[in-house]
Amino acid sequence: MKKVVVSHSGGKDSMLALHRMIEQDDVEVVRILTTVNENFQRSSIHGIREELLELQAEYIGIPLQKVYLPKITTNEEYERLMSDAFREIEQDGISHIVFGDINLLDVREFREKQLEGINLEAIFPLWNEPTHELIHEFIELGYETLITTIDPKRVPDEFLGANLDHNMYKKLPEEVDPCGENGEFHTFVVNGPLFNKRLPVKFGTKVVEEEFYKYQDVVRVKE
Repeated sequence: MKKVVVSHSGGKDSMLALHRMIEQDDVEVVRILTTVNENFQRSSIHGIREELLELQAEYIGIPLQKVYLPKITTNEEYERLMSDAFREIEQDGISHIVFGDINLLDVREFREKQLEGINLEAIFPLWNEPTHELIHEFIELGYETLITTIDPKRVPDEFLGANLDHNMYKKLPEEVDPCGENGEFHTFVVNGPLFNKRLPVKFGTKVVEEEFYKYQDVVRVKE
């Protein structure tokens, strides 16, 4: 039985990678791993609130391991903090770490380089699969996914805050990768077959513009 940790942003690609791992009889997903900006208490890339990442993990039923990153993180600091996390995972008897990367070779090579000298093997369950097939598979599985970030130079504003279903997928500009693999957009998954119930969330009223992205805040609805 392979004991694995899944690197998890809370978005669609890492969720599909997690789904595929759970479907395998010879795999035990011990926990999911995410990075959080310690100043803003949000996920580093997708900007999701920390409390929602915790709630997502709770509703999936898998423990969450967080790596806290400073507001401004140098490459050296990032590599040190991630190496510490990987060594902790290794010490817990876990043999593999799973990434949801699809076709960016430089990203894959960077992740593999980070694992040098650490007894963890990387698994890339989505690697080199056609992105239009992956997004179709993901939607067909029944996941509810919110588009929380867009690059407004490449993705129209109507996508920000939309549910990534078949209808929205068909509206994506032709030059945009169906999975946003080139950073065109990011997502947050709020329901699906791995969840015991839907996350109690709604969109906040403020759209924040930061550098090259527009962010739609997602907030928890108190139950």
